[in-house]
Amino acid sequence: MLIEGYDGGPLAAEEPLVARPGFWSNHLLGSCCRDVGAVPEWFGDDGADVDAMSEVLMDPERWPVFRVPLEGGYEILVVYRNLVGDYGVDYLLTRPSRSTAHRIASWEGDLEGNTLRWRELIHIADSPSSGAEGIKNPAVRLVLLLPLLKEHALPDEAVEVVSSALVAVGAPQDTAPTTAEHLLGHAAGGVWHDPTWSSPLSGSSGSPGSTESGVLARLGII
Repeated sequence: MLIEGYDGGPLAAEEPLVARPGFWSNHLLGSCCRDVGAVPEWFGDDGADVDAMSEVLMDPERWPVFRVPLEGGYEILVVYRNLVGDYGVDYLLTRPSRSTAHRIASWEGDLEGNTLRWRELIHIADSPSSGAEGIKNPAVRLVLLLPLLKEHALPDEAVEVVSSALVAVGAPQDTAPTTAEHLLGHAAGGVWHDPTWSSPLSGSSGSPGSTESGVLARLGII
């Protein structure tokens, strides 16, 4: 797999990993749950699962990439960037008919970059591109991109929607609502906004406008 800006990086499409034990604990514990005493069991995992998956996800010889195809030929890529001394998770956006992928956010202990609003996350989850390769399952799409969610006023059904998605990807049914509340509590805790952000698609510079819009709305994708 080739992505501009990752020259020499051993990128590999690894969508099947989302179904393996330990994946969701690795993907969500640090980015969404680190301040609330989360444990792997919230996601149906145990410590051994998490350790084994960590070795796979953080392998410097093979950087996992998870593709989320969108309507209109857009695609979000989740890349585990396993550079020695520069580990992080990058969220990229590709434009139709373009070979380039632009970074919209990164997680390196904290989220830096652009975020999604609730309606954008649901739109992405429910609108896979039928003709492209990548993750099509709505629950997996929602949970995979949940670290990008930032919204103060979440709708009443948000906990139920996220809880159902968690159960669908393997979380215990009896604890999923509580896990969903914690994940959404993180999302509602503040809107991260980079005032220097400019649209990677438009070539413009300067302020992107109101923080009331998520990145897809500001790009005019939805």
